[in-house]
Amino acid sequence: MKILIEKLHRLQSNFVSKIAQEAEDLIAKEDDKEAQTQAGVNLLRAYRGLPKNKKVEKMLSDPSNKRLMLQTEMEYLREKARNMHIIDDELFFVIDEKNNTIDLTEKGREELVRFGKGDKNYFVLPDLGTEISKFEHDPSLSIEEKIKKKDALYHLYAEQSERIHTLHQLLKAFTLFEKDVEYVITEEGKIAIVDEFTGRVLPGRRYSDGLHQAIEAKESVKVERDTQTLATITLQNYFRMYNKLAGMTGTAETEESEFHEIYKLEVVVVPTNKQNVRDDQEDSIFKTKREKLNAVIDKIEELRKIGEPVLVGTTSVDVSETISRMLKRKGIPHNVLNAKQHKSEAEIIEHAGEMGAVTIATNMAGRGTDIKLGAGVVERGGLFILGTERHESRRIDRQLRGRSGRQGDPGTTKFFLSLEDDLMRLFGSDRIASVMERMGIQEGEVIEHSLITKSVERAQKKVEENNFSIRKRLLEYDNVMNQQREIIYTRRNRALQGDRLKNDIMEYLHETVGEIVARYFEDVNAEKIKEEVLQNFLVEVKLEPEEFESLGENGITNRIIAAVKDFYVRKEEMLGVDLLARIERYSVLSVIDNRWKEHLREMDDLKEGIGLRAYGQKDPLLEYKSEAFTLFVELLNQIRNEIVSFCFKFFPQAPEELQERKRPARGRIIETKQNTEGIGLHGSGGDGQPVQVGKSQPIRVEERVGRNDPCPCGSGKKYKHCHG
Repeated sequence: MKILIEKLHRLQSNFVSKIAQEAEDLIAKEDDKEAQTQAGVNLLRAYRGLPKNKKVEKMLSDPSNKRLMLQTEMEYLREKARNMHIIDDELFFVIDEKNNTIDLTEKGREELVRFGKGDKNYFVLPDLGTEISKFEHDPSLSIEEKIKKKDALYHLYAEQSERIHTLHQLLKAFTLFEKDVEYVITEEGKIAIVDEFTGRVLPGRRYSDGLHQAIEAKESVKVERDTQTLATITLQNYFRMYNKLAGMTGTAETEESEFHEIYKLEVVVVPTNKQNVRDDQEDSIFKTKREKLNAVIDKIEELRKIGEPVLVGTTSVDVSETISRMLKRKGIPHNVLNAKQHKSEAEIIEHAGEMGAVTIATNMAGRGTDIKLGAGVVERGGLFILGTERHESRRIDRQLRGRSGRQGDPGTTKFFLSLEDDLMRLFGSDRIASVMERMGIQEGEVIEHSLITKSVERAQKKVEENNFSIRKRLLEYDNVMNQQREIIYTRRNRALQGDRLKNDIMEYLHETVGEIVARYFEDVNAEKIKEEVLQNFLVEVKLEPEEFESLGENGITNRIIAAVKDFYVRKEEMLGVDLLARIERYSVLSVIDNRWKEHLREMDDLKEGIGLRAYGQKDPLLEYKSEAFTLFVELLNQIRNEIVSFCFKFFPQAPEELQERKRPARGRIIETKQNTEGIGLHGSGGDGQPVQVGKSQPIRVEERVGRNDPCPCGSGKKYKHCHG
């Protein structure tokens, strides 16, 4: 699969480079309207194909080109993007960088099939409803054949679904996740996620849903096993579990509305201990990244000559290493602090305030500490903070500025930006680009103005609002899970503490028996009721069709419950109260844990595709709540039925003297089963080997069987060594 995606990515890359070049040639024909229109189409197509392509980024850094592309995009987005397929059909896959999504086109699927020399439907999901209807009403097929065909179809659907999912994750890994930006490769050859806010490695964290494995495959490192979620909670709901909440941070003011809306917390600004005398200068904006980085190096050289220490803030490992290489070529000594050198953070920060020191740090450095200024540094203006890019969040920029001018010390901060930066490119460059164009700014020139700085901050606010709405929506989805989580964990805690466990199981028994009777009462199907009672509780009940009318539904239910309870009392006498209590406790815990784990996977699958309901004019959140409720009701029923079945059907191997004293009741059904790990109980056959769960059959004991008599099951073994 990786080889196929590599080929597809190469094809798209070559195609995007070609149409970007064509766009550049067409733009040169300024007086040809048709050429300008086609240039706009090419630019939009190239951007939707590979937004991070170097040629595309360079072209869109020109304000007039960016405006041309945006005008073309607006044209094709009209009437609910009815004509956008004209742009996308020429591509192999389409990338929506703002929403971090990727979609394979028909052309891309055809190429993958051609590469793999496979069937044209290799990457297409079968329509289950249509396919099943083809053979469901076929009179020539037996029931068994229909079941086999249906199973084969479900198997194919699962296989195709997994293949398409893997393909999409690999495409994401190749196009949206960059090495030394979103992740790094550690010395041990593992993929480590880099925290976008702190620039530090997140040990033990992995991308979910197979994305981490896709990145490992892309980088040709060992692909680790996929993980499954056993428990999940959002940070917001985790924090809200506390009775009291409080916190302190230097950058909470920008998130005041979120703190109030999510946690009902007020933000209070505490005045600084000493007056802040730091000089926060206006941003310098360039057209291209190359110009910006050259200006950064020149500024570092200028500061080093006067002995003023400088802390260079970057947004990724890649940029920090690029600046480091440029400084090495200039022969400027410096220290680098990023996700690869995070272990040396304290040592690097210790010397960051000394005269002439140059420190390059990813996002932030020395959080929670004051960078101590060396001798003579105060007279030279204190620590200079040089930001190479604005972050999506104003909080991160403020934290970087906050490294300087602490406790009344002097200091200076300044950001160097370009129209090719991610924030500017995605959210803020339209208005700024038009301003730069009106002012006649040429390549190599820089603009510094408060209007530009405010425009950048507006772009950051737009991103923050977008991110907040995403977090808020996530919380609304998790609130549904939170209600389910509380119910499940309450039941689990009760089992751990042993509170009212037998009463709970008896309640489950009443509900299960009531469901069985209700299912077959209308059809007067006594045999089916007896069969299910035998299957679930190992108890045979006498029930004739004539009794349905005389006893009624409640009467039949009560008769079965009485017989089953009688069987359970005898089982308790045989095993002892303590041992049966351990079985009950283990059954509740194991069933809840296994079923909850599967339920979490189902809920993840539901949430992944629920957004598509919006196309049908339905609110995805309401649809999610409705379907989540249905799934949860099914989960509770499954848990209840499995707990009851386990408690009644499980029989451990009892000590011989116990078997001698406690004989199974006449007419009852006993089943020996293999025990699962955890409570030290073992069902076994006469040879001491565990009995297969699926193969053991209930044994009807109509007469008392001596422990040394042949076992009634026909195995030829003594009863004490077989089903005794």
